Amino acid sequence: MKKTLIIIGGATASGKTSLAIEAAKILSTEIISADSRQCFIELNIGVAKQTEDELKAIQHHFVNSHSILEVQNAASFEKYALAALENIFKQSNFAICTGGTGLYIKALTDGIDAMPPINIEIKTQVEQAFLAHGIEWLQQEIKNNDHDFFEHGEMQNPARMLRALIFKLSNKKSILDFQKQQIATRSFDIKYYCIDIDRAILYDRINKRVEKMMQNGLVLEVENLLNYKNLQTLKTVGYTEIFAYLSSEISLENAIESIKQNSRRYAKRQLTWFRNDERFEFLNSENILEKIKLLQ
Repeated sequence: MKKTLIIIGGATASGKTSLAIEAAKILSTEIISADSRQCFIELNIGVAKQTEDELKAIQHHFVNSHSILEVQNAASFEKYALAALENIFKQSNFAICTGGTGLYIKALTDGIDAMPPINIEIKTQVEQAFLAHGIEWLQQEIKNNDHDFFEHGEMQNPARMLRALIFKLSNKKSILDFQKQQIATRSFDIKYYCIDIDRAILYDRINKRVEKMMQNGLVLEVENLLNYKNLQTLKTVGYTEIFAYLSSEISLENAIESIKQNSRRYAKRQLTWFRNDERFEFLNSENILEKIKLLQ
């Protein structure tokens, strides 16, 4: 029997974690997380990391595997995930990869070509301008220079936005176009599923999740990371807003509402990403689980 990788994609708060764990139990296998933030040991509440019980129930890879001081990207994820798959497939005919970071999933399924170098002077100029003018400036620059990334990229993720703009200005080509050039041949089959969930239900889940994060101590978690606030890793939803509150730039109430709004926007872009890949089958969680049961 040929080995099979099952991809479970979806927006934030759509129920990927619980579905992946159920599927892993059915197939007696392990999970690779395709989340660009859950891999960091120092981040927990703000990234909706799996609970201790969930991590004990099923072996997860790329969760609590790195420090925020280590640079992670799609290329390093591809290398990590392929190595994890090799070990998983020694014990099982199946493996599960779940997450909402589309670039990471695409790196694992399609591969990433070696990137051309960027211009260091341009990198410095763009980063300095971003620090001076903020995310709205960065979003406008991407809109002006890289319409493809503006439409399909992670436009609430400053780290990826910076990389995209620097790449475009350095190479006169969108980073998304470059990543689409060649599809790697994998030795295993791949099944593509994405959780289809009513938009109103999803947004309600997001709002309630943010409220729970606050109750669980998100402010304290971010406060303990103040010394690292300038790391690109921490310029992400749930952290930038609380940093702004801790710097007295906005009220706590406004920070909470901003996290909710930015999370909803991010979820919308995640779903757009998955819909743009025709290989993904959009089903509710129950139907995805039924499909997975039939693979045994």
